[in-house]
Amino acid sequence: MATRPDNVTPEQLPRLLQPVILGADYSAYAYVRAFWEAYEARSLIYASFDVKSISRTRFAEYRVVDGIDREEVLLATLEALGEELCASGRVCFLVTCGDFYARIVSQHKPELERWFYTPVVDFDVLDFVTQKENFYRVCDQIDMPYPKTRYLDCADLAAQVDDEGFRYPLVAKPSNSAAYHYAEFPGKKKVFIVRTPEELRRIYAALRASCYDESLIVQEFVPGGDSHMYAVYAYADGDSDPVFMVCGHVGLEDHHPEAIGNAVAIVPEHNDEVCAAVARFMKKVGYHGMGCFDAKYDERDGSFRFLEMNTRPGRSSWLVLLAGINYARMQVEEVVLGRRPAPARPADDWVYVAVPRRVIARCMPAGALRDRILAAYANGSARFALGWDADSISQRLWARVNYLHQVSKFKRYLPEGDRP
Repeated sequence: MATRPDNVTPEQLPRLLQPVILGADYSAYAYVRAFWEAYEARSLIYASFDVKSISRTRFAEYRVVDGIDREEVLLATLEALGEELCASGRVCFLVTCGDFYARIVSQHKPELERWFYTPVVDFDVLDFVTQKENFYRVCDQIDMPYPKTRYLDCADLAAQVDDEGFRYPLVAKPSNSAAYHYAEFPGKKKVFIVRTPEELRRIYAALRASCYDESLIVQEFVPGGDSHMYAVYAYADGDSDPVFMVCGHVGLEDHHPEAIGNAVAIVPEHNDEVCAAVARFMKKVGYHGMGCFDAKYDERDGSFRFLEMNTRPGRSSWLVLLAGINYARMQVEEVVLGRRPAPARPADDWVYVAVPRRVIARCMPAGALRDRILAAYANGSARFALGWDADSISQRLWARVNYLHQVSKFKRYLPEGDRP
């Protein structure tokens, strides 16, 4: 059987490197850009269906494999690919876009490392952190605020909803997003804003009737709209100390039921309190690698309440490239070459957008943040996550279609605009 090459030199790396990307969302395209800009390496993208706004890129080969988000299909595909590429002397570098891909690769990391180098977090840390009950327990230990929370066991078919002490509306979300990926039921959403006790009971019943058998998290709703949200992208070294932190203030989020919480407009806004909490968390759990955190500003007491951590680059990870940090290069040099990453200071002259200007103008509440984002469209610093002039005409066409489609999508799912 073939194995990955060892003792790769920096001079050999650009010629031998073969990035392999699992999943096809905005973060996959960010990885494509990062690998090309660092090494002029064309990536291989594996996905379960054709996402035209990404699959037409000239900087990657896009392969559709039916059922690749299932463990047995993914592992068989990776074994065959690893054998093929390693036999030809390639340095295979495996990254993931999606919680379910990250979990499967992390769980099978020891055997996959026969063929692949990968920056995916070790499974003991990933499994601990991605169980949101554990996330909030660590928050308690390190004085990291989070919303009042309760857990409903979806494996207990006899359990009753316990919402005592909560005021509606509430937020309900699965504790394990990787397991939730496979659940199918009418009205499925990434996150539920629950208006009544009856609605919470319906959601709980639907989850228990599906294949999902983890907890349903019920939380108090922190007042305020999307512009109260903050995102932190961070990289921790082998000692779990931060190499970089890019802190962004969210202006608007997606409101499609299956994409709620995905930011579509972010500006740089460093916050010492938020970044210090992130650093404490990574140190406490022994985190190594890249992750992203979501927090919401609570104007009732001036705190930032943390909602979750993703153990991978998030959907908006292109903002790290906009901030002048090529995290793909950082991952490759650490994992393949064994180089300890040097601290990196992010730039603050960028604005991340995934929607046209008219969506911001209509959907964001008036104020300084909205004015700042609108000004960025005017001065050219607002950059679309799929917009890359160097890419093919077909890719740029489908990216434009994706971009303009956001206008009708927001009219449908956010008809009255966001609330301040």
